[in-house]
Amino acid sequence: MSKARTKSRNAPQGPSPFRVEAAPLPREKFADPVWTAKGERRASVPLTRLDTLWLNTGTLCNLACATCYIESSPTNDALVYLSASDAARFLDEAQALGTREIGFTGGEPFMNPQFLPMLTDALERGFEALVLSNAMKPMRRHEAALLALRERFGDRLTIRVSLDHHTREGHEGERGPGSWGPGLAGLKWLSDNQFSIAVAGRLLPGEGMAEARAGYASLFASEAIRIDAHDPARMVLFPEMDADKDIAEITVDCWGILGKSPREIMCATSRMVVHRKGEPAPRVAACTLIPYDPQFDMGATLAEASGEIALNHPHCARFCVLGGASCSG
Repeated sequence: MSKARTKSRNAPQGPSPFRVEAAPLPREKFADPVWTAKGERRASVPLTRLDTLWLNTGTLCNLACATCYIESSPTNDALVYLSASDAARFLDEAQALGTREIGFTGGEPFMNPQFLPMLTDALERGFEALVLSNAMKPMRRHEAALLALRERFGDRLTIRVSLDHHTREGHEGERGPGSWGPGLAGLKWLSDNQFSIAVAGRLLPGEGMAEARAGYASLFASEAIRIDAHDPARMVLFPEMDADKDIAEITVDCWGILGKSPREIMCATSRMVVHRKGEPAPRVAACTLIPYDPQFDMGATLAEASGEIALNHPHCARFCVLGGASCSG
């Protein structure tokens, strides 16, 4: 499967300002699902409950960001559009499992022609819905429909907007020229219309968490956006990811050393449905961050996807365990 992408005209013109500063990843790391390069037992995570089911609506996006982990772009359809009928099959399973939340990610979900029907289906079934969007033109084309959903379902619908930095320069360095104004305007429209909203941002190299939150707080105040930048559920600051840069492998002993539990890791409570180009039907991936790697393909149903996950990828270490992050609400 080709995941190559063609840069859109508003793509970043240079390297991303967000970068992982580390040596190249040694070839011997993350090579065996059971043992680390040092011969230690690799950590794994059992599914404790399926709290969040992610539906990847497809990798097509109106932007081609510099470091998109899933390589979304206006031309990359490595993950094809998920259909509403396929989504419904997984929603049926999720209902039976007592799943709380349905997350929608992409690409840009609002580019999928069947996105609104599947979002409505999830809400009508009683799920909470979390939609990840850049809040630009694809979303703004559906303002009337979104207002109707907000009227019907209130805060059970949350839209989390990707605003990579609290400055235009930082944001556009990742997302390309001209992306700041429309994204910020879309976020303000959501805020002005009383939607349940959140923002996902990132830290520049050398920028501290307190500094970043203060920067976002100042931006939200100046734009009258109803988000508390100091609330980690509403202002999410994600660690950077780069699968080619060195990071420690997570062993079974790391849980005690780090004072963490496998239950805290994202794959203990979530799975993601993807429809890879060339495959006859959607399948279930262990993680929102690793949609293409066959070792994280869990099967054709949620029941098949209930197995244990070996933390055999740099993202497992950098984002989830050491970064302490989760894509879920």
